[in-house]
Amino acid sequence: IRLPQSSLPARVSLPQSSQQWKLSFNFPSQTSSAVLRRAFPQIPLQQPLRHHHPPPEILAQDSNFTKIQAAISRTKKEETVEKVKQELEGCYLIAGIGYKGLTVQQFQELRTQLPETSKLLVAKNTLVLKAIEGTKWEALKPCMKGMNAWLFVHSEEIPAALKPYRTFQKEKKLEDNDFTGAVFEGKFYGPEEFKALENLPTRAEVYAQFLGALKGPASAVVGTIQAPARDLIMVLQAYCKKLEEEGAGQ
Repeated sequence: IRLPQSSLPARVSLPQSSQQWKLSFNFPSQTSSAVLRRAFPQIPLQQPLRHHHPPPEILAQDSNFTKIQAAISRTKKEETVEKVKQELEGCYLIAGIGYKGLTVQQFQELRTQLPETSKLLVAKNTLVLKAIEGTKWEALKPCMKGMNAWLFVHSEEIPAALKPYRTFQKEKKLEDNDFTGAVFEGKFYGPEEFKALENLPTRAEVYAQFLGALKGPASAVVGTIQAPARDLIMVLQAYCKKLEEEGAGQ
């Protein structure tokens, strides 16, 4: 298409010696010469419109670019799976949080409120599922729906790890962004069962309970021993530590 200088907008200036200005346009393949003449009656067409197909070298470049993009995407997915596997080490609980609608700023604020032993990670369900495949965390499958952020707790103090999000949820009025599920000691807990996790006794409470039972009747000791395995282990560890401290002080 050749555009006469006289038909250019006033704001476009050309050298005095120029009589014509050559412009190139890319139009959809279905655009015909007749359509262009109706749209631009003042612009004469130098020759009938012929559809242009990219040369082979351009097509090859596009193909290579697509392959590079696919490789980058695959690498990122593998890195995410590896990151999840690293978080599984020394993990006591994994909980899913529905994060649809949460902003980046809210995520950053939430992360600052979590204890150091907790890690919040955003990852696709399929990648998390791949990372936990063949492990005790496979019980997490029921909450692999929707958009989840994943809370990895590397501490036995489960209530202390869950409380920051509950507080954040209430402050920000995020009723729709609830826990979608969790796995603790190989068992899956649905959203309606989180009260049981949030009300687990702390280490100090279990310690006090066991010491009280030792000073009481034998039946109280039996009741403590019949408590869940986690509580009993915590109690024994705490009691051994107390004995070591007393022995060191003598």
